[in-house]
Amino acid sequence: MDLGIKGRRALVCAASKGLGRSCAMALAQAGVSLVITARGADALAAAADEIRRATGAEVTAVVGDIAMPEGRAAALQACPAPDMLVTNAGGPPTGDFRTWERADWIKALDANMLAPIELIRATVDGMMARGFGRIVNITSGAVKAPIDHLGLSNGARAGLTGFVAGLSRKTVRHNVTINNLLPGAFATDRLNSTYSAVAAQRGISVEAAQQERLATIPAGRFGRVDEFGAACAFLCSAHAGYITGQNWLIDGGAYPGTF
Repeated sequence: MDLGIKGRRALVCAASKGLGRSCAMALAQAGVSLVITARGADALAAAADEIRRATGAEVTAVVGDIAMPEGRAAALQACPAPDMLVTNAGGPPTGDFRTWERADWIKALDANMLAPIELIRATVDGMMARGFGRIVNITSGAVKAPIDHLGLSNGARAGLTGFVAGLSRKTVRHNVTINNLLPGAFATDRLNSTYSAVAAQRGISVEAAQQERLATIPAGRFGRVDEFGAACAFLCSAHAGYITGQNWLIDGGAYPGTF
């Protein structure tokens, strides 16, 4: 399918690895030029080189922490008028809420709620003025089915979800959509680190922790990052103008509810 976005420009956050990288690759395959950002210079440069080689797309890499004002400023300086914005940031640590201080909550909110809102604020008016815009926030399946040891993530990402629910109904009239992608268990470094923490907390092996999670996934496997990237690219496409304010859960059927 031709996604109808060839020649457009996207800003993709936390794009050096995992889900962010897969979204950047899928958009580049659709003919989109990219500005990608992440904290790790070496991994980001490697991702940019791989995307260029695989797709021939124009890719600009900007090193910075998107959760910090200076990181957002650098990304927006390189891409001040994106047609598409994919917000993403590393999830906060796992643990017991009794051990978290106010600073832990503020850090989680900065990265997983306030940073995406700041990026949306900086770009959405331009999108509406130009008559095209696609904003996709990578959140978490825990927004729909909270996970007890991910309390920081549950809270921060749920706040972003509530904000998007209101704003997305105002922008769609101008062909600017805002949606959230909710990943379940995907084969990423983040997944591995989560299981390492769970295993240490419970005194079991990492393999046992992984097998327990696999047993809850009807698909019988963890997700592939390219599947996630393809979903993001479709939401950014010219064909998705009637989809807004939605939370797309991509979890292999793990969530048991009807809605």
